[in-house]
Amino acid sequence: MPRVKRGPSPRRRHKRVLKQTKGFWGGRKNRYRQAIRVLWKSWTYAYIGRKLRKRDFRRLWITRINAACRENGTTYSRLMGSLTKAGVELDRKVLADMAVNDPASFKSLTDLAAKAA
Repeated sequence: MPRVKRGPSPRRRHKRVLKQTKGFWGGRKNRYRQAIRVLWKSWTYAYIGRKLRKRDFRRLWITRINAACRENGTTYSRLMGSLTKAGVELDRKVLADMAVNDPASFKSLTDLAAKAA
């Protein structure tokens, strides 16, 4: 019985993995067995990072809104509660952008919230 030649498919697979580990340190970039292990790890980190980014941005927006609120004589929690009562459906991303780039309109929002409270 003749031996099985593996052919081009393993080389293709190896090249695909090693291309993705380009820039990694040491043998992690050019030894297939190490490369595949750290590549899986990097995918795990990337997945976790996508979740953390959402969390981090939400924290940043809340911090910016709170800072702008305190300049206008209220707090973040009072503002958010009052905006809900007033029926204003702006998300934190938009509110934070307004707080940084358009303080006048943010001030009018805090006044509107104060009336609704």
